[in-house]
Amino acid sequence: MTTPGSPDTRRAVDMERTSLGFYTATNVRGGTLRVGSGEDADFTPVELLLAAIGGCTMIDVDNITSRRAEPTHLRVTVSGDKVKVDGAAQMTGLTVTWDVAYPEGPEGDQARAVLHDTIRMSHDRLCTVGRTVEVGSPIGDEMA
Repeated sequence: MTTPGSPDTRRAVDMERTSLGFYTATNVRGGTLRVGSGEDADFTPVELLLAAIGGCTMIDVDNITSRRAEPTHLRVTVSGDKVKVDGAAQMTGLTVTWDVAYPEGPEGDQARAVLHDTIRMSHDRLCTVGRTVEVGSPIGDEMA
């Protein structure tokens, strides 16, 4: 087990307000992503959560199956319902729907043969985002 809070385990994203309802997320590598409240095309925080779940598991599956064959098509749709439970907002019914195709031939057959097990492996132990959502993690609040 790795030690929480150590330099090799810590991840961070800075968020900064650009105007009311509009924000910019910046990662340690300098990448930026605009975040909004749903007033324009920017991703909302809920959409980012769905994208994080899909991106995490998609990367796992792509890395493993592409060792056998490059997909001709690889897409996921992540969906869920934004509801209130006892007055508190949350997402329920989270689902990842896979749409994957590999070329005909032995390499494509090998990729198809491991696809379902690879999806399950990502879901059960590899995808950090999905695992965290499923098992839950307390979120602490601190003042800088």
